[in-house]
Amino acid sequence: MISSVCPLLTPCYGPVRTTCGLRRKAREFATAIGIICLGRIAFPLRNPRLSLRRIAQMKLLKRLGRNGLIVGLATRLIALYIRILGLTARWQVIGIDAPLLMIERGEPIIGAFWHGRMVMMPALWRRYGGYKFDIRMLISRHRDGRLIARTIAHLGFAAITGSSSRGGARALREIIGAVENGASIGITPDGPRGPRMRASAGVASAGRLTGAPVFASSFSASRRRVFKSWDRFVLPMPFARIVVVVKGPILVPKEGGPEALEKARLAIEDALNEATREADRLCGWTPIEPAPADAPPRGYRHAAEPPAGSPT
Repeated sequence: MISSVCPLLTPCYGPVRTTCGLRRKAREFATAIGIICLGRIAFPLRNPRLSLRRIAQMKLLKRLGRNGLIVGLATRLIALYIRILGLTARWQVIGIDAPLLMIERGEPIIGAFWHGRMVMMPALWRRYGGYKFDIRMLISRHRDGRLIARTIAHLGFAAITGSSSRGGARALREIIGAVENGASIGITPDGPRGPRMRASAGVASAGRLTGAPVFASSFSASRRRVFKSWDRFVLPMPFARIVVVVKGPILVPKEGGPEALEKARLAIEDALNEATREADRLCGWTPIEPAPADAPPRGYRHAAEPPAGSPT
């Protein structure tokens, strides 16, 4: 098998005389090397060493992500870091009075925030006693989503699993039931695949079907690191000045066709981007701009492939 996939490996390894498990791993390794060799021939790379290293890192992360002990330890450390950020931050919160008053009165709300600005939202909720109330966050079924769900569970918040592309209808039913029982919902309208800072119709649909007002919120930090990820994820440093800006409420009318829903979606998107720009400027940063409006979601390679629609 090794010689048929990549003949150059045969002199190095010789005949494969191993147990069943080792033989299978050897075949998998040889197949992977063969595929990489064929890919290198078909698609030459400018920096093959960096690309191969990236492939190895991705495989390692996937393998670690399947280890329950490592995932449990990682989520506890992330939750601890978020707690440290919340305790050491110098907070400036603008526009929090209206949503806070509604939650205290037992009136559910929908809190919308960009995927790249989600890390401080649990700390914000805890700061204002959110752990005393029923606040749930919509999380995708992807591996990253499961990691986020376990992290916020350590912070005292529940998760609803689903997204516009996987389990959206089921998640929307759960959101409606949770709001009817008095719970407030946190949603990232551009998650889990983007495009960055472009709202999907899912949050507007949730606002229409539940009747809950939508509040758009974002944050920035005086000391931070911005990752080169699709969402330009912002990670604050301890003892930073944190500015949170909340806009709304935005009411989605129950009547009206697709035009009314699109108008509400644009209003939510504009409010989120306005809050993000204001927070960045107050912290002395040049605002991070949204992705182009016609940018395809992460994972779509062909323009002919339309993204899965949000649940309606």
